[in-house]
Amino acid sequence: MSASADVAGFVRVIDGDTFDVAGQRVRIFGIDAPEGKQTCETEQGTLWPCGAWVSAKVSDLYDGNGAVCSQVDLDRYGRIVARCSVDGRDVGEDLVSRGLAFAYRAYSMEYDLVEKGAAINDRGLHESRVQNPAAYRAERAERNGPPHPNCAIKGNISKNGRIYHMPGQHDYERTGINEASGERWFCTQFGARLAGWRKARR
Repeated sequence: MSASADVAGFVRVIDGDTFDVAGQRVRIFGIDAPEGKQTCETEQGTLWPCGAWVSAKVSDLYDGNGAVCSQVDLDRYGRIVARCSVDGRDVGEDLVSRGLAFAYRAYSMEYDLVEKGAAINDRGLHESRVQNPAAYRAERAERNGPPHPNCAIKGNISKNGRIYHMPGQHDYERTGINEASGERWFCTQFGARLAGWRKARR
């Protein structure tokens, strides 16, 4: 599928920022929602399952609706990254405006002001203390290693640029991955190079 192709069809909500549209997995561009097992904290200090809550709210809003999605990219898992609309409404903007997702500023500033408006008005997640989803994933990755055993290539960002480290290379073990800063795991060297990373020299 080319980058200009559209995906159109009925929505099955996977989580707060991921849909199946006409049977194809689509990651909504420019937003980031809490992970399914992520928790948030109320002002009173009570933990609650905000990730599951977001998924349920997004399902109520969009599950079974027809969507039209314009592909922007492919992510490292092979999912289509796209801007989607339902009934002419921008899904990313709607979810950020409702406080169900955050602007994913590592990839786009498109919804920056939308998120600030939701935060000022304490909509959705902004009523609670919530960890940035990318930071949550980074902490989990540090504890658990790569998201998939076959995706163990470390895409690091340093003063020397974007460099990927293969298992067994000199600095592999001491290289950490912080997805909140744009670092990432890769499944193949081809995917790493395509995304703009170069291989570590040793």
